Amino acid sequence: MIDHLSTYTTDYPKTHAFYQAAFDALGYSQQAEFVAHWNESFPTQRNCAYGPEGKPVFWIIETQTPATPRHIAFAASSRAAVDAFYHAGLAEGGHCNGKPGLRPIYHADYYGAFLIDPDGNNVEAVCHLPEG
Repeated sequence: MIDHLSTYTTDYPKTHAFYQAAFDALGYSQQAEFVAHWNESFPTQRNCAYGPEGKPVFWIIETQTPATPRHIAFAASSRAAVDAFYHAGLAEGGHCNGKPGLRPIYHADYYGAFLIDPDGNNVEAVCHLPEG
């Protein structure tokens, strides 16, 4: 259903470093980065996108005013990847919003971890597979 989505930051370097670490842990890489020179009101606006190879799915867009925080969950291939996402995000300035673990309220194998990113978003890595 979703082709791509964006989040917004007033501190591009800090947010870029946070997501670089978090996405490295999940096996996603940076797919694009550029400055939006055509934006007359903000011609130095930086943008980048992450995703699987060849598919820029998650965009980070620099803004001059903060945006309303949101919740975004990223697919993890394993519970170990969820753990790695959590620890990498903490190391790059994220704040715990739920340690890695099972969330059986959703279903028996729902394993997730939650962080608050540098812009106040509640970001999650989740694996739906049983342990093993």
